Amino acid sequence: MTRAMDTVYTTAPSLADIEALAKEAFATIPDRLRRHAAGVVIHVVEFPDEATEQDMALESPFDLLGLYRGTPVGLKSVGDAPNDVDRVFLYRRPLLDYWCESGEDLRHLIRHVLIHEIGHHFGFSDADMERIEAEEAF
Repeated sequence: MTRAMDTVYTTAPSLADIEALAKEAFATIPDRLRRHAAGVVIHVVEFPDEATEQDMALESPFDLLGLYRGTPVGLKSVGDAPNDVDRVFLYRRPLLDYWCESGEDLRHLIRHVLIHEIGHHFGFSDADMERIEAEEAF
């Protein structure tokens, strides 16, 4: 059986392809993180929406590969009424554009962006996330 991560693409991966890669990448995230991020919903969409583009002052929708939307774990209180589920957005077209320009392995790129965005769920710094990713290289 061919796993999504083993696939060689002759055409641009679809939303479903990127979603499959994201699910497989999530399974490779260190258990100490993954078990606390089980409730985070991963969405794969073509581009950030217009409100996100404006909020983040993007020059181009290609400037953003992924985004965490939610309240970081350290800022949540048991007394808080949940407003919405925590979400990670992966943006297909910017990911594919970066993949083509950089030549980076697509599965590694998706895993990297996913770890980065889930790291925001925990309130981690960029340095924390780089260290975790380096320690848990696959």
